[in-house]
Amino acid sequence: MTKQALRYNHLGYAPFAPKKFLVVETSLTSFEIKNEYEEVVFQGKMEPKGVWSFTEESCFLGDFSAFQKKGKYRIVVSDDLQSDWFLIEDEWLWNQLNANIKSFYYQRSGVELPPKEAGKWARPAAHLDDAITFHPSMERPGIWNAHGGWYDAGDYGKYIVNGGVSVASLLLACELYPKITEKTKIYEEIRFELDFFLRMQDHDGGVFFKITPDRWDSFLPPSKTIYERRVLGKSTTSTLNFAGVMAHAHRIYANQDPVFAAHCLEKAKKAYFWAKNNPNVPFPNNTEGSGPYGDENFSDEFFWARSMLFRETFGSDFSDEDFIKELEQDVETQRVLLDINWRDTQNLGWIALALQNQNLSMQSKARQKLEGSALEIIKRIENCPYRISLNEFQWGSNGVISNHALTLAVVNFWQNNAEYDGYISELVDYVYGRNPVNVSFVTGSAPSSPKFPHHRISGSDEIEEPIPGLLVGGLNSDRQDLHRNVAYPSDLPGFSYCDCQVSFASNETAINWNAPLTFVLVCLVSKYASI
Repeated sequence: MTKQALRYNHLGYAPFAPKKFLVVETSLTSFEIKNEYEEVVFQGKMEPKGVWSFTEESCFLGDFSAFQKKGKYRIVVSDDLQSDWFLIEDEWLWNQLNANIKSFYYQRSGVELPPKEAGKWARPAAHLDDAITFHPSMERPGIWNAHGGWYDAGDYGKYIVNGGVSVASLLLACELYPKITEKTKIYEEIRFELDFFLRMQDHDGGVFFKITPDRWDSFLPPSKTIYERRVLGKSTTSTLNFAGVMAHAHRIYANQDPVFAAHCLEKAKKAYFWAKNNPNVPFPNNTEGSGPYGDENFSDEFFWARSMLFRETFGSDFSDEDFIKELEQDVETQRVLLDINWRDTQNLGWIALALQNQNLSMQSKARQKLEGSALEIIKRIENCPYRISLNEFQWGSNGVISNHALTLAVVNFWQNNAEYDGYISELVDYVYGRNPVNVSFVTGSAPSSPKFPHHRISGSDEIEEPIPGLLVGGLNSDRQDLHRNVAYPSDLPGFSYCDCQVSFASNETAINWNAPLTFVLVCLVSKYASI
């Protein structure tokens, strides 16, 4: 038996956070925590949790949450079943928060990343995108300035709908936990993306969908890619996504830069009115060099935009009778989900209504809806032998589980329930190692972290270590990359991860997975770390 049978947070645990781990396929029932001097500092019993169908493993849960002394420790079940050393302290939360925020910096397009800021991952400016043509499908002459913004994922595309939900998660972190975010560089990273968003709005208020190369770029540095880049769009979804983000930006930047905040709100209004006049403009179905981000349902984006604009302009432009009727209809017809994703954005609408206090009836309804989602997430955790909230593993499952933790944190903002903090912490433990493949899924976070993410910058910079702070997609039972001969360790869905560059289905990175994890780390810092 080896340490591979132990599932725990490879980075460690905050002193006052839950400290739970799993052991699989064992007949042993007790464990010890030893310090670096080999002294036993805690003893406990492991509780059988049943067989998890996704891995067919018998799971046993150990809990040493009562032990809160800072230091260096390891879990010992037997002489041949021990963890690596980990720390009980709160610095890892701060370190990971700053690394995750910095990961957005490394995704910047069109600007130089100097050694002073980027270290050995420095690179020259490339993909300036400041004078690019429109895609032939648009039949539009001329050039456009779409400079800046983040690369979306492991490729060099820039997408409004995915960038939007990412920025929305980061803006929400700034709103709920300003004492923490003010100590970071999150605002300047968000501003970099917002400036790109503003450039993507056409003169009539509509918003272009994406910036795409003509063909998929090879694993080359940005400065050496060969395909021409073009503007593609517009669509109703990208325009409403923009409106929701910009309305929220108005709130977050109102004190820092009131002129910029007012500008964001005016652009949000202009986008919304364009969408009202163009309510069914489809996404540009183009996959020649970028992801499609297809979405045929626009009602959730309308709900998000309406909720945000109602919150930011109550008593003026968006309080007329027709607008309120539309919003009230949204409240009656929109579903509530467990998470936020680029295709289904309605939870951002529910969150906006839950946090506003202009209409207490809407606030109450929104909070009840979100509380129901939180209870479902908790139910899933309690019923799962691995104590996680996933009942399937899809593309970007690590982003889904991070978004589940975000939902719990938002609800706990008004409930202030310590048990919720514990569930959030356990979901983060999964991301950082307490999972079936014993991987800390964030690059550079631990010795077990991915070394070969599907990420063009990391795969082409001739630096051994990938760019740090990037969350990879994680377990994906659909395995859309099998034709690339990806060597998954097992046919079971709970082992559907491979740390190899060709595994775009399990090992790609994406800003919309990093963003909710950044939000949750902000939350945990606020709960468990020294400020």
